[in-house]
Amino acid sequence: MTERKPPGVPFESWVDKQIREAEARGEFADLPGAGKPLESLNTPYDELWWVKRKMHQEGLSFLPPSLQLRKAAEDALAAAMAAGSEDEVRRVLTGINDKLREALRRPPEGPPLNRGLFDVEQVVADWRAARDATSDGSSEPDGQGRRAV
Repeated sequence: MTERKPPGVPFESWVDKQIREAEARGEFADLPGAGKPLESLNTPYDELWWVKRKMHQEGLSFLPPSLQLRKAAEDALAAAMAAGSEDEVRRVLTGINDKLREALRRPPEGPPLNRGLFDVEQVVADWRAARDATSDGSSEPDGQGRRAV
């Protein structure tokens, strides 16, 4: 623990002594980023740089609700195409279709949603075709099946 600055000792020399002793103990060795240039050294200053960095580190983002739903729909289609069974495909698509149905009833904030419900039977057929193609040794599934009802 750092000791208090003794009375009568100039603050600058006391701090310099603390740093010099810590360096001698090796407390500054192997710090992350040592010997690397500073990140974003040549970018303009942004007051919220630390908020953006923290959100990036935590895997967070802020999108309007309509864009969040569009992204969720894309992710759901990818999950459905990678599913292990037809039941799982149907479950994933039913879940996202419920959210899309609600958004079509009451449009969320942000840009237009520009998407309809997934045709579950068509996506299941595409999923089957992709599974058959990969089991025959053909190419990978292309993730199609974005037909709307």
